[in-house]
Amino acid sequence: MAQETTDATRRGLLGALVALPVMASPKMALSQELFSMAELRGSVSATDLGLIPGAIDDQSRKFQAILDAASDSNQPIFLPPGIYFVSNINFPDRVRLTGVPGASRLVNSGNGHFLISENAEHIELSGLTLDGANRSLNTYAGAALRVSNAQMVVVDNCQFIGSLENGLQIERSRGRVERCVISGASGECGLYCVENQGFSIVGNEVSACSNGGILVHRWQDGEDGTIVTGNRVFNIGAINGGTGQWGNGINVFRAQSVMIANNHVADCALSAIRSNAGSNVQIASNTCLRSGETAIYSEFEFSGAIIANNLVDGASIGVSIANFMQGGHLAVCSGNLVRNIHFAAPYKNDDQFFGIGISVEADTTVTGNLIENVKGYGLSLGWGPYLRDVIASNNVIRKADTGIAVTVVEGAGNAVISENIISGFTKGAIIGHRWKQPVTGDMGDGTGSPEHLSIERNVVG
Repeated sequence: MAQETTDATRRGLLGALVALPVMASPKMALSQELFSMAELRGSVSATDLGLIPGAIDDQSRKFQAILDAASDSNQPIFLPPGIYFVSNINFPDRVRLTGVPGASRLVNSGNGHFLISENAEHIELSGLTLDGANRSLNTYAGAALRVSNAQMVVVDNCQFIGSLENGLQIERSRGRVERCVISGASGECGLYCVENQGFSIVGNEVSACSNGGILVHRWQDGEDGTIVTGNRVFNIGAINGGTGQWGNGINVFRAQSVMIANNHVADCALSAIRSNAGSNVQIASNTCLRSGETAIYSEFEFSGAIIANNLVDGASIGVSIANFMQGGHLAVCSGNLVRNIHFAAPYKNDDQFFGIGISVEADTTVTGNLIENVKGYGLSLGWGPYLRDVIASNNVIRKADTGIAVTVVEGAGNAVISENIISGFTKGAIIGHRWKQPVTGDMGDGTGSPEHLSIERNVVG
């Protein structure tokens, strides 16, 4: 008899929720009594609370009420398989929302924003498809899902499709994004992470985005510590144009101590991996295929970069460690395999020379790399007067137009070129340059080199 009474009470509460009038406030719409019932343990099904799978009507008010009450009771919500049309949802302090991967779908139903969280304590989404439905978003929205200032945010095994802005945007938060699929984002990128601290981006697939894949940015230089690993990024465009701002698979900007490792990045309009002013960055053991411009870039005001054990196949420049004139310096470039480097690039720039395997400028060691089939220079050391304290040793350079091009412009600093194997070149093994122009004979045997260069024990043939 007691159990029958309890069941009747639950049915009455659920029936009252479904029948709530449109004008009811969220707190009235979902009584805390419903969540405090002793019989409800673990996650609460959103359909038990009145959400209707497959309904063509907008269910935003009901969904918002469910989230608000679950937050107050600190309980997780389960979203059963089905399509749910919602918009202008503001996540409360605590959201733990789980669905069935590939089957539980939230679809943007209108203008304004889709899903937003600000100043939350804990946001955790798992097993959901978030479909922007190619509906316009107000500029403040930024993404299909935007999370700002969360103490902890976890987005796991979710799919983001059809966003006319970014797919997912995380700002000034801690947490992780893992095992997600993000595709077709028409904004700046698929995943935009800005001003975060100790964030992790692991095992995701990001593809078919108009301007960028994964962006790790800060508005000012600062410690960031984001780890980007095990992701697959491909088919990234550069609809917004430019010469490097857009079209990058993984992009770091002003974020310090970022690790980018073991990612597979292919078919990006410009770079597979581009770090702009990212000090203490590590770019290691990535596969970079068919990049439109420079495959791996460390540029502008950076201090400290390790670029090691990457595979680059197809680009107009394989690896570039550049911009000493703007403070870029201090790098290790080792153990990389770079091949099939061509002259073709997505833009014309008379000040930029393409067809280079590896290019470096200041305070850098270039050791143990294998470079093959390069239309221009296998190695390029310095640019005009911008060369300082570079060692290029123990590299293998095969089938390049020129094996090593090194600057001999007045004011250039010291460089050691030693114990490299250079073979299959067409113009020379080691040639001195004044910017783009070759001005020396072949210095492969060490003869005729200027004082700032130490060239010795290279095997040339």
